Order: sequence, then structure tokens, then C-alpha cells
Amino acid sequence: MRYKLLGKSGLRVSELCLGTMTFGEDWGWGASQDESRKVFDAFVEAGGNFIDTANGYTDGTSEKIVGEFIASERERFVVATKYSLPLQMNDHKGNPNGSGNHRKNMMQSLEGSLKRLNTDYIDLFWLHAWDFMTPVEEVMRAFDDMVRSGKVLYIGISDAPAWIVAQANTLAQCHGWTPFVALQVEYSLIQRTPERDLLPMAKAFDLAVTPWSPLGGGVLTGKYNKRNGNSEQGRIETTGGNISERQLAIADVVSQVAQEIGRTPSQVAIAWLRAQSGVVIPIIGARKESQIKDNLACLDLTLSPEHLQRLNEVSQIELGFPHDFLQNDTIRDRLYGGTFSAIDNHRNSL
Repeated sequence: MRYKLLGKSGLRVSELCLGTMTFGEDWGWGASQDESRKVFDAFVEAGGNFIDTANGYTDGTSEKIVGEFIASERERFVVATKYSLPLQMNDHKGNPNGSGNHRKNMMQSLEGSLKRLNTDYIDLFWLHAWDFMTPVEEVMRAFDDMVRSGKVLYIGISDAPAWIVAQANTLAQCHGWTPFVALQVEYSLIQRTPERDLLPMAKAFDLAVTPWSPLGGGVLTGKYNKRNGNSEQGRIETTGGNISERQLAIADVVSQVAQEIGRTPSQVAIAWLRAQSGVVIPIIGARKESQIKDNLACLDLTLSPEHLQRLNEVSQIELGFPHDFLQNDTIRDRLYGGTFSAIDNHRNSL
């Protein structure tokens, strides 16, 4: 395992992050504590030090389990947790301030997470999902207070529009507040829409990107491709998710590439993510020790240009306006006076 700097910071994190939403059986499909321990140990033995959880994962059980696992070597681990969503995901009605991005929920969520994790501080505290109600300046000032208190070291944002993140970090820079150093988004061969605005924004602000669901909810493992004789039921089916023909076609190509190089589809899907530009740190999770070991095997896999091209082509999306418009040859010719190809652009923004 190699390590990367977490965005615009000096914090060193492993090139893969362990997602622990599966730690605990409260939601009916997670792992027992014993199996979670095996998953955790396999990740640590491979050199992993970056652990991701959230206050509401398995109704708080995930944080409690992570707290037990890191207790003997707390300083070794970079522990990330989140606030915004309620602690009890399925029993949250009637308390308007029990969730959201506002200062009150941030403070009470942080205190609860510290207790469940049995620690004095959080290495990386995420805003979990943007609520479109709380002013950006309230969020950033409250985050800065949490950092100044010593209870939080770094902050990040998940599941938010690019313009919100850009506004937040610009405000932080202007006021001398703590900025976001990381961005968490759904990103995989199945879900490439972050390439429109979120990923270019992350590059501009030097944010590390930690993709969740790198296997597309299990679709990219090939287990839903009934045309291949597979019909395994998984989390995406038990939660009512729909799998499109396009997604199955992408999974087919992933399986074909995997077969050609003697690897598993999961390893190919994660290797594709790791090959993307910028600081990309996939979040891998598992319900079984065998699954985490299979995912970790992606570390010594480098896809060939030909395989990357096939994967890119089958999963390609339209960037839409204004991106396609601004890359039109006629527009470029007028913008650059016919000299676009002669300009060495070190920022390579287009």
C-alpha cells in the first residue's frame, strides 16, 4: 500500500480507504462484529490507515465497532466520520433539528460520534449531504470552530453540488477559515456524471476525491448479469434499486477484461478508478473477508491503454452544456485566434 496526501493538506492516507457501512447487522445485510474484524485486519495488514464511517451507518453501530478496532492504536489511523443525516435512519421523524447541515446538528452529531468512537478527536469530519437550507457561511464558520476546538483536524464534504463546494472554499479562503480538503462522491464506471463539474472543481481546489460505491452497488462485479448465468441477490436489489441494460452492458465489458487478464471484475473496476487523474482514493467496503482481500488485490493491477479505452468507451457520458459547446472546434478557433494547438497550457483545464 502506498500513501497519498489528502488534498491540500499534509495528511498521509492510504491509497485505498476502508468503508465501514457494512459493519454491524442492524440493517439486515451487514457483517457481524467478528467478520467485520477480519475485514478490518485484512485492510490494516495490507497497509491501510484510512477508515471511513458515519454517525448513521447501521444506526451508530458502525462507529462503535470502528472505535473498538482502533482503540489500541488510535494515533495510527486516519478516522473519518460524517454528520447531516439522522442517527436512526428509519426512525427520524418529528425532530426537525435532528438532521441537516446547521450548527446545532453539527455540534450534537460530533459529540455523539466522539462517544461512539471512544476518541477525543476526529481526523476528517465530513458534511454528509447538502440540505439546501443552511447558509454556506454558517457551515464553514461552524466547521472552523470545531477545528479550533481540537475535536476535528480536517474537514470534507460529500454529496453536494460543485458550486456549493466552490463557494464554501472561497469563503473559507477569504475569511481565514478551515477549508475542505476532500470531496466524497458516487463515482464508478456506472456513475461518471461527476466528470462534468465535480471532478474539475476538485482539481481546481486541490481536493482529494474519495469515490463511494466504486463497484456500482455490486453491478460491476457481474453478479447481476443473468445473461452470464448469474442471478445473485444483493444490496441493490433488497433496497429496491433498478439495474438498466446500459449498466449490465458496462458490467459485461468489465467481466470480459477481467477474464482476459486473469483478474476479477471488482479488481478491474477499482483499477479503472485508480487510473483516473487527480487524487482519487476509492472507498472499498465488504461484508466478508474474502471480498476485502479480492478488492485489495487491485493494488498491483495496472490496466493497459487498450483496456482503459474499452472501459471508457462503453461507459462514456455526454458532458453536456457548456462543456461540449466550449470544446467545439469553431468556438475554440475563435477563443484562441486559431492558435489553440500552439499553446502549452500547464493547467490543462480544457
